[in-house]
Amino acid sequence: MSLSTTAVRIKVTLKDVKPEVMRCLVVPLTLRLDGLHLTLQEVFGWTNSHLFEFFAGEAHWGIPDPDNDYGHQPMDARKARLCDIVRETGAKTIHYLYDFGDSWDHVIKLEKWFDNTTTEGMPFLLEAAGRCPPEDVGGAPGYAEYLDAICDP
Repeated sequence: MSLSTTAVRIKVTLKDVKPEVMRCLVVPLTLRLDGLHLTLQEVFGWTNSHLFEFFAGEAHWGIPDPDNDYGHQPMDARKARLCDIVRETGAKTIHYLYDFGDSWDHVIKLEKWFDNTTTEGMPFLLEAAGRCPPEDVGGAPGYAEYLDAICDP
């Protein structure tokens, strides 16, 4: 298997949100994590206005901040690729946390591997379900209240 010619189908679901918000994509295994972040921003309709982090097990990737006082520094997402997470952790499920205040947890399941395929034109969206919540609505609980409010005449 050559990493430069391998892709993976991923299913990304926004955790604790009803109705379900899901996106299914095919991405190159060599996609840098900062690129995966931008891809997820685009397909979910987020505005890239907040910090993010990927994590699998005890390992975290994001944009290191020298002024960080949260207790840990993530590894640099600009220097890591999706294949690095798989190689280093063996994970088949990865989490993408967007907006540390609202804590939107996206569960990324690595579903199907494509060996010896071209990665030209990737990433691409295969399927989408559900509308993404608005920014700064208060996370999953705030979104549930928001939906109740807009449905109440």
